[in-house]
Amino acid sequence: MPRSSKKQPGRHWVSKRWATYTKWLADYRERRPHRSFRRTRRRDYVRPIVLPGNIAFTHSVFQTVGRNWRLFLPLAVIYVVLYGLLVGLSSQAVYADLSATMQELGGEAFGGDWDAVSQVGALFLSVMTSGLGVELTEAQQLFAVLLTLMVWLTVVWLLRNRMAGHSVKLRDGLYSAGAPIFASIVVVVIMLVQLIPVALAAIGYAAAASTGILDGGVEAMLFWIAAGLLTLLSLYWVSSSLFALVIITLPGMYPVKALKSSADIIFGRRIKLLLRMLWMVLVILITWAVVLIPFIALDIWLKSIWPQIEWIPVIPILLVILSALTVIWTSVYVYLLYRRVVDYVAE
Repeated sequence: MPRSSKKQPGRHWVSKRWATYTKWLADYRERRPHRSFRRTRRRDYVRPIVLPGNIAFTHSVFQTVGRNWRLFLPLAVIYVVLYGLLVGLSSQAVYADLSATMQELGGEAFGGDWDAVSQVGALFLSVMTSGLGVELTEAQQLFAVLLTLMVWLTVVWLLRNRMAGHSVKLRDGLYSAGAPIFASIVVVVIMLVQLIPVALAAIGYAAAASTGILDGGVEAMLFWIAAGLLTLLSLYWVSSSLFALVIITLPGMYPVKALKSSADIIFGRRIKLLLRMLWMVLVILITWAVVLIPFIALDIWLKSIWPQIEWIPVIPILLVILSALTVIWTSVYVYLLYRRVVDYVAE
C-alpha cells in the first residue's frame, strides 16, 4: 500500500474544513461586501430602508404602549416595587441639598444669568444620571441589571405574541420570557466591552478637567478630537449589537449568532438606524425634563409651605417610576424598530 493512504483521513478532514471556511467566507462577503481600509462602491454597501418619520414612528410607539396598558402598567408597578425592595430609593438628603441649590439659583436663572442656567441644567442632569448620588453595592447593581433585563425580555415576549395575534396575559410573559436571561447577560457584557472607548473618553475628560488641560487651545482641541473618535467607535460597535437584545429572545438563539444577525441587519443602514436611536434618547430626555422639572418645582413649593412633609421622598419615588416607564417604552421602541426593518427586508 502506498504511504499516502495513511494520510488520506487527515487530508479529507483538512479539505472538509477548508470547504466550510470558503463557504462561510463567500457568504460573509455577500452579506457584508464592505471591507475595512478598502474602497467599496456605494451601490455595494448601501441597503435601502423605508421607515416612517421620527414623529410618526414615535407616535406609533406611544399608541402601542397605550393599547397594551393593561399589560405594561402592572409590569411597571412590579418593577417599582421590586426595585424599591432590592435596590432601594435615591437619597432624600441629597435631593434636599439639590432642591436648596435650585432655589438659590432659580431666581438668577430666570433673571438672565446664563451661568446659573447651565448650573440648573447640570443639576437636572445629575438627577437623571446619578440617582441623587446613591452608591449601589455590587448586589444592588446585579439586582438592578437583572430586573431591567427581565422587564425588557417580558415586553419583547408580550409584543411578539400580541403582534402575532395571540391573546396573552402578563403572567404568561413573566413565566415564559426569562428563558434567554443568561444569553442576554452575555450580550449585555459584550456591549459593555464595546462601550470601553467612550468610558476611556469620560475618564480622560475627568483627568483633563482636573489638571486644566482643557483650558489650553491646542491641548483641548486634541483631546476633543480623541474623545470624539473614541465615542464614534463605541457608537459604531453598539449600533451593531443593539438588535441582538431582541434577536436573542428567539428560540434556540445563541449570543454570538444573535450578534452576527444584528450586525447583518444593521449593515448598510447604520446611519439611519443610529439616528433613530439618538432620536429615542432625545425623546426620553425631553419626557424626563417635562415631567421631572415641574414635579421638582412643585415639591419645593409644597415643602416650603409645609416643612413637616420634607421627609416624604416624592422625587426619589418619581425617579423609580420614570425609570420603569422608560425601560418599557424603550423596549417597545427598539422592538417595533426591529420589526419594521425585518419586515421591510422580508418584503
